[in-house]
Amino acid sequence: MRIVFMGTPDFAVPSLRALHEAGHEIVGVFTQPDKPVGRKQVLTAPPVKQEALALGLPVYQPETFKNRACEPLLKELAPDLIAVVAYGKILPRHVREIAPYGCINLHGSLLPKYRGAAPIQWSVINGDEETGVTTMHLAAGIDTGDMIESVSTPIGEYETYEQLHDRLAALGAPLLVGTVEKLLAGTAPRTPQNEADSSYAPMLDKEIARLDFEKPARTLSKLICGTNPWPVANTLWQGKRLKVFEARLGEETALPAGTAVGTAEGIAVSCGDGRSLLLTEVQLEGSKRMKAKDFLAGHPTGDGLLLGV
Repeated sequence: MRIVFMGTPDFAVPSLRALHEAGHEIVGVFTQPDKPVGRKQVLTAPPVKQEALALGLPVYQPETFKNRACEPLLKELAPDLIAVVAYGKILPRHVREIAPYGCINLHGSLLPKYRGAAPIQWSVINGDEETGVTTMHLAAGIDTGDMIESVSTPIGEYETYEQLHDRLAALGAPLLVGTVEKLLAGTAPRTPQNEADSSYAPMLDKEIARLDFEKPARTLSKLICGTNPWPVANTLWQGKRLKVFEARLGEETALPAGTAVGTAEGIAVSCGDGRSLLLTEVQLEGSKRMKAKDFLAGHPTGDGLLLGV
């Protein structure tokens, strides 16, 4: 099948590679423009572009589809299908309908739950027991199209967003290939989404990452997991920002919420539900990331240090 692939970040790379390895003719790869990255703002190609070039595939990086400037190119490429994975652009109707088999998308949730830009992060933050990936037909709304197939997977108690992201990307690649095969065979199911079960997963910002120790310990544990590696959960340690990369549930405590006590394993912080949260990997503003037990060597808590102030 002649396929135009549209995607940008790491999440989309396994899908592009899988379609190519399955023998489909990738006639064009569309991805976001190169962007400055890091402190030195080095102009960097997105991961999908890097993978496409390594595979010898033609790459296109339009700024927009709204002016229809890409329409002649898409018609010239004459795809049978457009496959979209985390592209990051809204596709107008004239793009979605240009291929005979339509335009399908791989989404990082079990739709209709967690439509939007950050489904994996929110599934972790909200403490869900499972999530998955779904293939669907693209429609005018955000992730509202008819579903084709899905596969689910449990979420580990301390699994981070980064870890789950990589697992879902690996799960999604064969699912997308299988969906394409079913479309070719005319056996692909088509199930409308139930709007009553839908929810939205907006992009994260730095504000959500602030740790409020009046909340239950598990709520904060899942926030730490869901914001690793960005924007990273954090609190204040004697007026300096302390990032928390890893933590686990601790023992019951009667100390006031936010009280930090050093232990042999890390920093035990009292939470609002009467349970402690054991911080095990941290980074103080201006310092390097380290195990919390090593951090304590230079930053003792004494009989109890109040965090967040």
